[in-house]
Amino acid sequence: MKLLSFVIPCYGSENTIEFVINEIIEIVSKRKDFDYEVICVNDASPDNVLSVLKKVADNNFKIKVADLAKNFGKHSAVMAGFSMASGDYIVSLDDDGQCPMDRLWDLIDPLVEDNADMTMAEYPKKKQSAFKNLGSHINSLMSRTLINKPKDLQFSNFFVMKSYIIKEILKYENPYPYLEGLILRTTNRILGVKMEERERVAGRGNFTFFKSLSLWINGFTAFSVKPLRLATFIGIIFAIIGFVFEIVIVINRLINPNVPMGYSSMLAVMLFIGGIIMLMLGLIGEYIGRIYISINNSPQYVIRNTYQFDNDKKE
Repeated sequence: MKLLSFVIPCYGSENTIEFVINEIIEIVSKRKDFDYEVICVNDASPDNVLSVLKKVADNNFKIKVADLAKNFGKHSAVMAGFSMASGDYIVSLDDDGQCPMDRLWDLIDPLVEDNADMTMAEYPKKKQSAFKNLGSHINSLMSRTLINKPKDLQFSNFFVMKSYIIKEILKYENPYPYLEGLILRTTNRILGVKMEERERVAGRGNFTFFKSLSLWINGFTAFSVKPLRLATFIGIIFAIIGFVFEIVIVINRLINPNVPMGYSSMLAVMLFIGGIIMLMLGLIGEYIGRIYISINNSPQYVIRNTYQFDNDKKE
């Protein structure tokens, strides 16, 4: 019998997480060749989701709960769940009920048949705000440009991986994990399965602009040096432009001594070039800061408590 490990990062989902867990139990019970465990990671949620998780776990020893010491972010919470998963296949999904759990076996079967190392839901239309759609498009463009994500591959919130992929991903122990980068550097045997994303069971999303921005920065600073190469390229271009512009000014001044010096244009050029320099310095500083934090062993996550992980042998 194969074991499925469901990893669910939980934040602000006290009204939805029980529905998600019950649906998992219902779907898996239809296949006698699979058993399951559900690992819920409370990412220091401000609501009562931890109490709900404990109540559900008290009634089912296959429901396991990890409580993080503070809010580390979704990707860190997922990594914490991965580290505690013991299944042959690991399923990652959200806590809001949007993932079409009724299509679970469409993701599992290709892995059992060894047609892929990872399967992922592909949503033709995402059920989210215009802002989140914009963020998804920007993130996808960034991934294609900086970490060479295939153009036809769409990452989503609902995917399944073989256990050996998870073991390889867990070798990354630094802060600022970025799942897309970790997956793409591990395997390219990824299969997309088209399905419809559902509406949220209740409430609204918690992914803010600043969380999206932080995720993008994680992606291009942790898994690519292309931004630094771009900074070098821009520096060379502006140096050439500045040199040519200087020659033009000198020649023009020699030909026509009465030409007045352009204060406004020179100020505008200086401000523009100064802005570019500051932007590049900020980018370099971001890299250096993250290197500093990494070599000081800043934790990827800290687990304060766990529940039901000592009950694996019970029936």
